[in-house]
Amino acid sequence: MADKVPEWGSASQPRQPDTLSAQPQRNAAVSPALAKALIGLGALATIASTFLAWTWTTSFPGDLSVTGYPGGNQVITLVVGVLLLVALGTAYGLPGLRWLAPRGHVRLLRGLALAGAVSTWYILLAVAIELNGIANWVTGSWVALTATALPVAGAFLLADDRHEAARPPAALPRWAQTVIILAAIISAMFIADYGITTSFTEEFIGFALAVGLAAWGLNSSGVLARLTELNARNRVATSAAAFAAALLFVFLQTSDQYNTIADDILIFATVALGLNIVVGLAGLLDLGYVAFLGVGAYSAALVSGAASSRFAHTALPFWAQILIGVGVSIIAGVIIGAPTLRLRGDYLAIVTLGFGEIFRIVVNNLNGVSGPSLTNGPEGVYGVPDLSLFGYDFGKPHVLFGVTFGKFGNYYLLLLVAMAIVVFIYARVNESRLGRAWVAIREDETAAEAMGIHGYRFKLLAFALGASLAGFAGTINAHLLNTVTPDQYMFSASSPPNSAFLLAAVVLGGMGTISGPLLGASLLYLVPAKFEFFQNKQLLLFGLALILMMRFRPEGLVPNKRRQLEFHEEEVAEAEAHAVAEADASEAEAVA
Repeated sequence: MADKVPEWGSASQPRQPDTLSAQPQRNAAVSPALAKALIGLGALATIASTFLAWTWTTSFPGDLSVTGYPGGNQVITLVVGVLLLVALGTAYGLPGLRWLAPRGHVRLLRGLALAGAVSTWYILLAVAIELNGIANWVTGSWVALTATALPVAGAFLLADDRHEAARPPAALPRWAQTVIILAAIISAMFIADYGITTSFTEEFIGFALAVGLAAWGLNSSGVLARLTELNARNRVATSAAAFAAALLFVFLQTSDQYNTIADDILIFATVALGLNIVVGLAGLLDLGYVAFLGVGAYSAALVSGAASSRFAHTALPFWAQILIGVGVSIIAGVIIGAPTLRLRGDYLAIVTLGFGEIFRIVVNNLNGVSGPSLTNGPEGVYGVPDLSLFGYDFGKPHVLFGVTFGKFGNYYLLLLVAMAIVVFIYARVNESRLGRAWVAIREDETAAEAMGIHGYRFKLLAFALGASLAGFAGTINAHLLNTVTPDQYMFSASSPPNSAFLLAAVVLGGMGTISGPLLGASLLYLVPAKFEFFQNKQLLLFGLALILMMRFRPEGLVPNKRRQLEFHEEEVAEAEAHAVAEADASEAEAVA
């Protein structure tokens, strides 16, 4: 049966070993009051340090040479300092803040303290390295260095208070739950907006370090589990809040510079979610999935009225292009799936890899010389016109609610609607009999067939539905890029989309979930875009990411509960045995 439980951070998930603080509990070496005082003093000093200059020159990115207000990565340090003060309130048991640490406040404090310290120290180290020495530090640099070290010392002097999260004494009113969900999702949107709009590699690395360590602290404290439980109980409110937050992003942009990144992320995330049906639900390893994106793109481009198209005088409306793109993609999915889906495992993967390469070679040769004249060969179909829906030209600037939307801002709105449609389809299918049949096939196809599930038929449906979603995204992508060429649809390339990228996004994010592929696609696109070192070494990045994930979190960043339990059976058994032993000990003490 399809899971409807929290995906990540649930209190019912098996406890995993922490590499940052996996150490036995022991009595604090110093007074807890002194440790908390160090944290409070350090947090206040950290906040104060962001209003001082961290270097004397403007040569370092981020405007760290001004006094009186934070600039660049000082904003990150400031926010972490404020969060640290709020988290410290949980240590003192302030009313209204205990909800932030249902599993204990110490690891929350450690995570936030490390987030502020590591991010700040990295920036100061980068200043010294790039500007040739710590002589470029000023008084504010030393203040920040010392101030961020104090909370780390105080947090690790406290004894670990990790415990199982207790159930809330009473359920919050529905309106309060909705407000919390909306606040959490909008906060996440602002964090994502800051990461996308960072202009320099140094800024993004500092941001990534702070977010990663803070997320570890929040997850260890159990607050993410509480938020996930709220999301599970309020799915409609969560979906509406997520859509509103994503819509707010485009209104915060003053130009199309970062809307282009957001558009690409939405395209790739949409296609990755379609692949998640094939890989995550049905368990079919597809290494040529990007070909379906190309089928949809070529189908739309050929009937868009582009001057370079073989059918230049045929300009169909967008809804007709969608129908053609989706229809041709389904036909392609059935053609490749019908003779091959009786294969399993590695054999199916090899066949799908061959299909992806066959598609690229075929469209590369349909140039009127090596084959029929249809796709212009390597030149592709160029000059694809911008969309125009109900008189709204997506290629021209428009002013909405006082905000000027350029081309990529306009397409962001369209892609947001497309993403909502794909998420809705995925959610409904996942919770249907069809989705449960796919999960049964994924777990054990032989057992599923013994229970009356026609494996071949259901796998063919998965292939067709996944292909249709990719074709749907391809019709929009053709107009967004204004050109469609064969080299855009390879198994691996220096830039997405490609089949390796899409598969890595699904595995990294978490197979069988909705938010997993979206998060995985976002991370795998942003990292090469922000790190110059990785721009031409994408396969290296994928390999490193997958190796680390298989070692430390094989179920993905946002795991499906069933898959997480499968990967941590021993830990679950140990936790259950420990709970039984504690219950027996308590009973024995009561009898004695």
